[in-house]
Amino acid sequence: MSGSVIIFWAFAGLAIGSAVFCITRRSPVASALWLVVTLFSLAALFVVLDAQFIAVLQVLVYAGAIMVLFLFVIMLLNLGRQAATDIKGPLGLAVGVALAGVLGFQLGVLRVAGPPAAILLPPDAMARAAAEQGMVGSVARPLFDAYLVPFEITSVLLLAAIVGAVVLAKRRL
Repeated sequence: MSGSVIIFWAFAGLAIGSAVFCITRRSPVASALWLVVTLFSLAALFVVLDAQFIAVLQVLVYAGAIMVLFLFVIMLLNLGRQAATDIKGPLGLAVGVALAGVLGFQLGVLRVAGPPAAILLPPDAMARAAAEQGMVGSVARPLFDAYLVPFEITSVLLLAAIVGAVVLAKRRL
């Protein structure tokens, strides 16, 4: 087994473990910090897969800007105390098992049917696009051509979340 394969599996295990810790912590701040570890692990996986530009975007956009936004909303809403609406006990276990079952079913269907035809690329399509346009151009062109509307909808949803957090915080003051 080569060194890059070992590094890949180490960071993949760290990403899975920190994602589990992210969803099992009671404190929202602890969950957010475990999410940061998950995002950095994913960035390391992108580096191992020779996608350095995407790794840098992962760190700057998600681990940086989005996590600052999350922590700002957590602090603004004062979510440090436990709410009575937390799902715990047998109900929480049932919800977790149901979600794991859905994920397992989806992975099984994907393994049997194969990936959707829309995401299948010729083996060297990304390398050819990167050679023709450069790495930034090969990532930016689909983002601002085919995926412009979903990209903008995501930004509007984030803005609505910030406005909602401010409105909820203002009621408490």
